[in-house]
Amino acid sequence: MDKDDPRSLCDHEADVVVVGAGIFGCAVAVALGKQGRSVLLLEKSLKEPERIVGELLQPGGVAALEKLGLRDCLEDIDAITVRGYEVIYHGQTVNIPYPHDATSADGARPEGRSFHHGRFIQRLRQAAMRTPNVRVVETTVTEIVKNSWTGQVLGVESQTRGSKDFYFAHLTIVADGYASKFRKDYGRHRPVSRSRFWGLELIDAELPSPEHGHVILGDGAPVLLYQIGTRETRALIDVPEGLPSAAAENGGVKGHLSKTVLPSLPERVRPAFSAAIARGGLRSMPNSFLPPSTNRTPGLVLLGDAMNMRHPLTGGGMTVAFNDVVLLSALLSPATLPRLDDTDAVLRQMSTFHWRRKSLTSVINILAQALYSLFAASDPQLRALQLGCFRYFQLGGSCIDGPVGLLAGIIRQPLVLFYHFFAVALLSMWLLLAACLPSPWRLPLAALRSVAVFWKACVVLFPFIFSELRV
Repeated sequence: MDKDDPRSLCDHEADVVVVGAGIFGCAVAVALGKQGRSVLLLEKSLKEPERIVGELLQPGGVAALEKLGLRDCLEDIDAITVRGYEVIYHGQTVNIPYPHDATSADGARPEGRSFHHGRFIQRLRQAAMRTPNVRVVETTVTEIVKNSWTGQVLGVESQTRGSKDFYFAHLTIVADGYASKFRKDYGRHRPVSRSRFWGLELIDAELPSPEHGHVILGDGAPVLLYQIGTRETRALIDVPEGLPSAAAENGGVKGHLSKTVLPSLPERVRPAFSAAIARGGLRSMPNSFLPPSTNRTPGLVLLGDAMNMRHPLTGGGMTVAFNDVVLLSALLSPATLPRLDDTDAVLRQMSTFHWRRKSLTSVINILAQALYSLFAASDPQLRALQLGCFRYFQLGGSCIDGPVGLLAGIIRQPLVLFYHFFAVALLSMWLLLAACLPSPWRLPLAALRSVAVFWKACVVLFPFIFSELRV
């Protein structure tokens, strides 16, 4: 900015610059602003966004939102109560409610919320605009500004209505989402995507279990159904790369939805699904996996989906984001860290942040990737594990309370995830052996298949565990 520019320099300097007014960016701006930090929240477009994910907030995310004083952002957006899940496996169903909350006075079951993503974002942005010490600016960030001698990040360069701008701060938080333009320069890992979610909006769909997310498992990849409004239901169809039924010669994705997905849905849902296909408006998002990494750039931290992503099958992204903000705001609070220009102290706190968040985020990250591997089963071993998982849910009790408690962000113990995953693996092995009991001569082959299933379970789970142990 030219020194003679009439705009005040104070409008372009703050304690913190936040790039991206999405889920994470808005929440962290509010949290830091309430602590007395001056915050510049920069967003390229303040129009209501349209997305087909980020529409279901698990109970653990609702609790974090309440801690941040943002629970009212769920009001007046036609949000729908979510009480659990309904899993449909080749026409068989099992209901999986969220577990009773032992910490509440009445032991009530916790609730999630589902909604139109854009409406929720706008409510978060309004909350940021109302927060003292926070200034929201519509501008497109183009570059990170660094000290050429020390490498210290000083702020950002941007374009505002065709004019170059600069915004400076002691700390720059980059939270520009899944398609981050700065990840390649400041992140240590790259996202991997092997499938896409294709989304439809169904009108007046009759769901088997209202106020529940629905996971439909069949011969192909999973389909998700959940309400996002009084009349609207989101359908998310996972389409792996190179899927033959979605090839151009077979009618593309629309042909796949009509010929393969539609017949696999509950009969009562089909009319609304068919009508949505006819209306068009298909949109897609990549299903990405990006393991977390420690921030090591002085003056800059990469957070939100720019730093860590998991398959959206389990709806854990916003729960991770809001809980990350709760933790980060505690670690960067003025009482803990009086000066954000103390770069070494900030980097130490970010290292603490990386490891302390694991109790929740590692559970959600690993669970999302492992469940997707099972639910999109592509070989006999994975199909055996998929069946074992469904039979495990049918046992009820702790066999559903534990897994859904992990998914909901209520249970924050990685060992509980390890226990339930391998309990499913052992049950899958037993099912293979039990099927051969009437014909004992088939037991040796079944035993070999069981060993292969256990090995596959290890191959599925351990790489994601190791990804969480890296720095």
